Amino acid sequence: MAKRAAQTSLFAAAGLERAAPRPLADKLRPQNLAEVVGQDHLLGPDGALARMLETHSLGSLVFWGPPGTGKTTAARLLAHATELYFEQISAIFSGVADLKKVFDAARARRETGQGTLLFVDEIHRFNRAQQDSFLPVMEDGTIVLVGATTENPSFELIAPLLSRARVLVFKPLDAAAIEKLLARAEAIEGKTLPLAAEARAALIRMADGDGRAALTLAEEVWRAARQGEIFDAAGLQGVVQRRAPIYDKSQDGHYNLISALHKSVRGSDPDAALYYLARMLDAGEDPLYLARRIVRMAVEDIGLADPQALLVANAAKDAYDFLGSPEGELALAEAVIYVATAPKSNAAYTAFGAAMRTAKQAGSLLPPKHILNAPTKLMQSEGYGTGYAYDHDAPEAFSGQDYFPEQLGRQKFYDPPERGFEREIRKRLEYWAKLRRERSG
Repeated sequence: MAKRAAQTSLFAAAGLERAAPRPLADKLRPQNLAEVVGQDHLLGPDGALARMLETHSLGSLVFWGPPGTGKTTAARLLAHATELYFEQISAIFSGVADLKKVFDAARARRETGQGTLLFVDEIHRFNRAQQDSFLPVMEDGTIVLVGATTENPSFELIAPLLSRARVLVFKPLDAAAIEKLLARAEAIEGKTLPLAAEARAALIRMADGDGRAALTLAEEVWRAARQGEIFDAAGLQGVVQRRAPIYDKSQDGHYNLISALHKSVRGSDPDAALYYLARMLDAGEDPLYLARRIVRMAVEDIGLADPQALLVANAAKDAYDFLGSPEGELALAEAVIYVATAPKSNAAYTAFGAAMRTAKQAGSLLPPKHILNAPTKLMQSEGYGTGYAYDHDAPEAFSGQDYFPEQLGRQKFYDPPERGFEREIRKRLEYWAKLRRERSG
């Protein structure tokens, strides 16, 4: 130990002490806001943050976006550009006592004329009481709060805090932004990534919009490559193994992808629908959850335009339940293709919603007496069942009676479109409406 310490001292004296290795993401950390990539809607000439800096007026902000999109870096550079003291804490490791110390220090700085930008990472992890504690120091100007969250602020942050801060959305980095990061990394390292063109494109896709992840993957490639070796897409996959998709089954990733799947089905795009189905299965989503959602799509967006869709969706659910993974996943894929290519109608969905609203408004109106049973003499004397026409005894098995409560009058909820099987249903309804008019006249 003594010998090693002596050697270290000698190296230091000679100016030869080796610096600790720095991760590539740290080496490439932007030194000014212009170097932040992928957020031109915020930092471009007409961006929200650019306008704030022009006026030298910075209010409290909430940065909402996925990991690796520059939220922390932007906050640090904003503090520098506005000459505010930068204080950073994480909601994961901080409690009320920590917040009190930070606020007291900010007050002391304020008395000397120095403002404080308090950056709170993972701010959604703070509970309601902790979030409440920010309100007075935001209001009196003790701090300019910049909170960062990967979760939807509407659901995770209290309304009083949101009313005092502006929410700015950080977007996942697109391919061009990640390519720019990789080019910077190559310039700093003084060497190109040993990747064929298709492998480079694959690495960009693997990053999934996360700049930090892209640089980490680049470092792995450089560490793995032997002299003169160039990786193709398959070789890249073997080197970095596989990066799990950024997806939290209980949070926004889950809801975003199921929304994309549902809307792709509604938009009759089987290819997009299969892509989002595969994304969710690949990320570990519960296949039976997906099966239930496909059933929902069949009843909400197809309905009676193709009554077979519900049977196919239910059959896929049962098939998966019987086969399990991975064999049963094909049944889900078949069901997704079927519902995506089926004729679309929300007429039944709309009709049921309208009927529910009318039922709630109408309250406890009694059905007309002629369609009520009369099991007792009293009910017979009150007219229950009087005048009821048995439809099977009427011509064409249609009596044309009115079945709505008298106070409500006839209502129309279901309006089938001229698509799929509902074209036939529409013909029937129009014919019965004609008979009803004739027989009531």
